[in-house]
Amino acid sequence: MKLIIRRNQADVKGVFGGHKGVRFSLYGKCEANDAERAVIAKYKVGDYVLSTYQIKPRSGQPIEYKITVNGIIAGQTVETDDIETLLELERSMKDGCKNLLNLLAVMGTFGGEEVFEINLQTAEKLFQSNQEKPQIPPLLS
Repeated sequence: MKLIIRRNQADVKGVFGGHKGVRFSLYGKCEANDAERAVIAKYKVGDYVLSTYQIKPRSGQPIEYKITVNGIIAGQTVETDDIETLLELERSMKDGCKNLLNLLAVMGTFGGEEVFEINLQTAEKLFQSNQEKPQIPPLLS
C-alpha cells in the first residue's frame, strides 16, 4: 500500500490586489491493490473511521473531519490557512493509512489462528506500551 501526499499553497489576494497571506492545500490518498479492495468490500468497512482531526478556524467552532476507509482510498483534499494545521492533517492522514493496514491485517486473520508467546519480558513490554506496570509475583521476579 502506498500513501500519496501532495502539499500546495496559493497566495491569497485582497479585493484591491493586496497580499492577504497564504492558503495551504493537502491531498492524501492510499493506493490499495485489488486484493485489499476485495477485503474492504467483503467486510463492508468503507465507512470505518481510521482517524479524526479538527480544523480550528480563526472564528467560530472547530470543524471535525473524519478519515474513513473509502475517503482515504478515493483521495481527500483539505484546505487550511496555517501550516501547523497542515502538519496535523498530514499526520492524521499517515495515521489513517497505518490504521488501514492494521485493519486489513486483522481482517486477514479471520478464519485462522494466531499464537502469541507470553513470558515475563513480553508481558513487561506489553504493559509498558499501555503505561501500566505488571504485578509480578515475588517468586517469579
